[in-house]
Amino acid sequence: MNRIARAFWLSRPGLGEIRTADLPEPAEGEVVVRSLYSGISRGTETLVFRGGVPGSQYAAMRAPYQEGEFPAPVKYGYLNVGVVEEGPGDLVGRTVFCLYPHQTRYVVPAAAVTVVPDTVPAERAVLAGTVETAVNALWDAAPLVGDRIAVVGGGMVGCSVAALLARFPGVRVQLVDADPGRAKVARALGVDFATPADALGDRDLVVHASATEQGLARAMELLAPEGTVVELSWYGDRKVSLPLGEAFHSRRLTIRSSQVGTVSPARANRSYADRLALALDLLADPALDALITGESTFEELPEVMPKLASGEISALCHRVRYPETA
Repeated sequence: MNRIARAFWLSRPGLGEIRTADLPEPAEGEVVVRSLYSGISRGTETLVFRGGVPGSQYAAMRAPYQEGEFPAPVKYGYLNVGVVEEGPGDLVGRTVFCLYPHQTRYVVPAAAVTVVPDTVPAERAVLAGTVETAVNALWDAAPLVGDRIAVVGGGMVGCSVAALLARFPGVRVQLVDADPGRAKVARALGVDFATPADALGDRDLVVHASATEQGLARAMELLAPEGTVVELSWYGDRKVSLPLGEAFHSRRLTIRSSQVGTVSPARANRSYADRLALALDLLADPALDALITGESTFEELPEVMPKLASGEISALCHRVRYPETA
């Protein structure tokens, strides 16, 4: 069995490289996973790549199998799909999802991997971590039958939320984004689309995921009286101003945060494993393929990441493909 792995590291802000590492022998209860695909979450991972994690958030932003420390050098990532090569008999040969960085092979406890259902292709399963974020957001938001809802921000997380909301009975969902090109993705997900200027108001609920101050202000403008904005954006080290004057109080608006690091208190009886398993089950829907808008090989990562960070490559989820003989 090949005990040499290759991993993508951020060597300094804005510069990545591929390094080799010796894998440890798996202990009892551990698995060796050969990567098939990994996904790049353009928002969080490009922020890490640019060195934008504030010092106060170093601990909160750690990925489960991160090596190194912010700002760099650091090995970071959390959307990995692979096949188990060694480990307990019931897992060998199974396709699994793991919150592991971009690496050709790795060793983790068997409890750290989740079997991908047979109904979900491995190449789509890289979305599991993002759909899990969307599941948690909707547990926090608690939409009701017939609600009028806007999702402001058509990135990977916002589109995942919109896709799940499209399944709610009687709910009218509009995806709002400054990029008119997101209209095609919205159609594939089965929801309406509008630019910020044309978005429908009087919304019972607005989910904000644009990570911009302007997007958050517009989200608040779209609310009906007594409405709620659920804030999914993470701004890193940027300061954000909120328009809390004018009619904010008289309309009795609410802003609440949602963050995947904690299971929603609304589902206190569910575990992290329950939430991830649900996300993987939901990925049986082929409409979610619309969230994967680019692909490259593992070897191309040092060239691809700067282009994703700068916006030269405009992507929702960018998928990384690994060689069969990793």
